[in-house]
This record gives sequence, C-alpha cells and structure tokens, in this order.
Amino acid sequence: MAYQNLQQEYMAIPPITRAYTTACVLTTVAVQLEVISPFQLYFNPILIFQHFQLWRLVTTFLFFGTIGFNFLFNMIFTYRYCRMLEEASFRGKTADFFYMFLFGGAIMIIIALFVNLPFLSQAFTIMLVYIWSRRNPFVRMNFFGLLNFQAPLLPWVLLGFSFLLGNSVVVDFIGILVGHIYYFLEDVFPNQSGGFRILQTPRFIKSLFEPQPNDPNYNPLPEDRPGGFNWGERHEAGPQNN
Repeated sequence: MAYQNLQQEYMAIPPITRAYTTACVLTTVAVQLEVISPFQLYFNPILIFQHFQLWRLVTTFLFFGTIGFNFLFNMIFTYRYCRMLEEASFRGKTADFFYMFLFGGAIMIIIALFVNLPFLSQAFTIMLVYIWSRRNPFVRMNFFGLLNFQAPLLPWVLLGFSFLLGNSVVVDFIGILVGHIYYFLEDVFPNQSGGFRILQTPRFIKSLFEPQPNDPNYNPLPEDRPGGFNWGERHEAGPQNN
C-alpha cells in the first residue's frame, strides 16, 4: 500500500519536472556509488566537439555535486520551483515548458564556451527561480526567518547566500541573466508597442506532447512554503503577472 501511494505521488508530479529531477537524482546516486565519474559528465568543449562526447551537453545540467547540504539545497529548490512553474504558468503547455528548458540550456552552453564552468545545474536552478519570481511579483517571501522580501528579489537573495557560503556567484549570475533573457523575450517584449512573441515553440516539439485536458478539480501545488521549509513563506499575494 505504501509503495502504491508513493508511486501515485511520483506519477502526480508533472512530466518535465519528474523527468528532470529524477535524472538529477539518478546521476548523483550513480556518482556516489562510483558507477560513473564526474569527469565523464562535466562540460568540456574539446571533448564535445572534437571527440563527439555529446552527452556532456546534457549531463552538465544534471550533477549538483555529491550528496550533502549543497545537493539537497539545490534539489529542493529545483524541484519546487520547476514544479510550480509547470503547474501554474505552463499548465497545459508542456511543449512550451520543454522549449524553455531547451532555450535556457542552449544560452547557458553558449556562455559556458567563454566561461570556465564545468557544471551548469545550479545556474539552471537559478534560472527557474528567476522566471517564477518574475511571474509572481506580489508574493511575499521569508528566507530562513531572517529576511522578508517580495518574490523578484529571491534570486538575488540566493546569490548573496552563495557569496556568504564562499561559493562563486558567477553561476548564480548566469542563471539570473538567462532567466531574464527568457522573461524579457516571452513576457515583456511581446506586450510592448509593436512587440511580438519571439520564442514560438516549434511544431515538432508540440507534436511530442499530447495536449493535457483541463481538470476542473485540479489543485495546484501550494506556493506558501517553497522547498517545504521557511525559505519562501508567502505572507500575502496579489494578482499574478502571467
């Protein structure tokens, strides 16, 4: 019975979130068990383009480091904000959500060609957080019970937290930059005078995902405690900017 409940909960996770977070966890477990090495996963342009190790274009987004605080912290944020995006802004738009993944990943790969970043998973997480935060500008956040602020400041708070931990903030800044590029092209520019939607999801991608029926009894994931902790407690919310 417990296994069936767990299976039902797992299958209730939206498909893109389920696939991505599962791939991240399995990759980390495989490294932890020494089935594979991080040296087989990191982004290396020479190995990719000269030795055709194309899988590195994907695995650079899947590894958050060995199991520990940093891994758990990043995975909680990745799962939470990825799921909230897929269940809210991209509800019934799985193809568009997948295309956002491809667009964000492609821009990060281009940036990584000029910046020495072996893994882009944390930057990808910050991108997801940034897009969610800009689409929920009136949500009040609480970070570890210490800071109260509105959602759009969350990526910058995380950047500051990384700085305090002694981590490189370059990764966080790249995530913010790519997230803002997507947000501007998708949410800002089309609404300006003479603007239009640039990021049209290709038809072949749309054909990969069957349209999802609208369920009148659908209950979206609560957004009051992102990550299940006090990191994103919502005190009040206004209309969302979708």
